[in-house]
Amino acid sequence: MNVNRTWPNHPEPIWKENVSLETYPSLTESISTEVVIVGGGITGITTAYLLSKAGKKVVLLEADRLLNGTTGHTTAKITAQHDMIYDELLNHFGKEKAKQYYEANTEALHFIRQTIDQYSIQCSFKEDNAYLYATTDNYARKLTNEMNAYHKLGIDGEFLNQLPIDLSIKGAISMKKQAHFNPVKYLSHLIKKIKEQQGQVYEQTIAVDIEKGVNPIVVTKNGARISCETVIACTHFPFYDGNALYFSRMYAERSYVIAAKTKDAFPGGMYLSADMPKRSLRSYDLNGENLVLIGGESHKAGQGDQITDHYKSLKFFGEETFGLTEVRYRWSAQDLFTLDKLPYIGPVTKNEPNILIATGFHKWGMTNGTAAALLFQDYLLDKDNPYVDLFSPSRFHADPSIKTFLVQNANVASEFVKGKLSFTKQISELGNDEAAIVRVNGKKAGAYKDSEGKLHVVDTTCTHLYCEVKWNDEDRTWDCPCHGSRFHIDGGVIEGPADQPLTNLQDELD
Repeated sequence: MNVNRTWPNHPEPIWKENVSLETYPSLTESISTEVVIVGGGITGITTAYLLSKAGKKVVLLEADRLLNGTTGHTTAKITAQHDMIYDELLNHFGKEKAKQYYEANTEALHFIRQTIDQYSIQCSFKEDNAYLYATTDNYARKLTNEMNAYHKLGIDGEFLNQLPIDLSIKGAISMKKQAHFNPVKYLSHLIKKIKEQQGQVYEQTIAVDIEKGVNPIVVTKNGARISCETVIACTHFPFYDGNALYFSRMYAERSYVIAAKTKDAFPGGMYLSADMPKRSLRSYDLNGENLVLIGGESHKAGQGDQITDHYKSLKFFGEETFGLTEVRYRWSAQDLFTLDKLPYIGPVTKNEPNILIATGFHKWGMTNGTAAALLFQDYLLDKDNPYVDLFSPSRFHADPSIKTFLVQNANVASEFVKGKLSFTKQISELGNDEAAIVRVNGKKAGAYKDSEGKLHVVDTTCTHLYCEVKWNDEDRTWDCPCHGSRFHIDGGVIEGPADQPLTNLQDELD
C-alpha cells in the first residue's frame, strides 16, 4: 500500500503489511480424514493446530484465502472486557455463568500469550490495560453497575475518573493485564505448525453442504467430497445449520477502522466508549511509526449511512482527540450477534453431535474464537470442559432472547418492505465506479459501472429470504439489510446466510 496517500483509496487492513502468507491449493478430489474444519480464521486455524498437535488427522478448508475474513479485519484486542456485558450476564444468567464467561475469555488470553512465548512468535504482542469509558451521566451510571458486577465476580478492575488519554469523561473502568497483537502474524505461524503436524490445508474450496451420518461427508462446490468423523464449521455464519434457523437467532453488524498518524503521542492502553456512537482505540507500531487505530460506527449490515461517511466520522474524532495528520489504512468488518450475546459453540443441534459450529462472537473473536478452539479440543479428546453448557447452541433463555428476537425480526420486516419500494434510475445515468437500482426488461436490478466503464448487473433480490440488497459504496458489494448476506458485483456469495448467488442479468441487457 502507498502510505503517502492522505486518504487510502481502497479498504485495506494493516495486519498484512510486511507479512508474506503462503498460498494453498484448492481441493479437487474426494478424500477421507478424521476431522474437517471449515473456515480459515482464528477459530478454524487454532482448532486445526490443537487437534493436529494431539495427533488427529485434520483437513482445514477455506472458501477464499486464509485470514481474509473477519479475523483479518479485526482491531485485534485480546481482552475479556467486552463492553458492558458482565452486569447484563449477572442479571440474565446468574453469577456462575457470568463468571464462566469471564474465565473462558481470560483462559483464551493466557493460551495466546503462552503460545506466543512457546514459539517466540514475532507478532507485536503487547500487554496493556483495557478501559471502558462513559462521556454522559446516563452511561456513567451504567458503568457503576458494571463495576459492581466486576466486584461480585472477582474481576480485577478499577473505577476511574480520568483516562491516560485526553478525553472528557464521566467515568471509566479499567481491566488490567489485557493485550493486543497482530493476528495475521500470530496465526500464520500456527498454519505452519498445522502443516508440520501433517494437517492438510486447502484454500479456494467452498463447502456447501453436509451429508449427515456416523461418518458425515462435507460436499464442496466443485464436487470434491470429504468423509470424516467430525465436522467443525467456523465459517462466521454457519454454512450448514441443521434446520436450526440460525439466521433468525443472530443479526449482523458492520463496523469500521482507520489507522492513522497523529500529532499527539498515544499514551498506551486500549479504549472503548460505552456511549453511542462507539469509539474504539489502540495503537500499533509499523515500520518504526506508532499508528493509532480508531474504530466504531457500528450499524446493522446493509443499513446505515453511506459507508464513506462512517470513515469520515472516525477521522473527525481522531482529529479532535489526537490531532490526526494522515490516514494510512482503513477497513471494515462484519460481526454476528446472538440473541443473548453469548457465542454459539458446540453441536449444531442436539441430534448431531459430530457436526459442531462456532459463531456469534459479537466483535470479540480473538478471545471467543480461541475459547471455541479450546472447547473443541476437549470435546474431540473426550475431556471435560466447564463451558459446554454456557456456549451450547441449543440453549434458550427467554430473557433476553424473546425480546431480542422480536426486535430484530421486526427490523427485518421493515427492511423487506422498504427494499421493495426503493428508488430506481436509468443505467445511462451511471458514471464510472457508480451503482444504482435500475430496471432491466421491466425487472428491478442492481447495476454497477466499474472504473473502466464495464457494467455488472444482478437481480437485487437476496437468494436467502428475498429481501432487496443495497449497494455498499466502499467495498463495492451488494449487502442484504435483513440478515447480512453479501454478494460480489457479479452476484457471487461473499458472506451467508445466503448460499446461492444473485441472478446475473448481464445477458438481459439490450
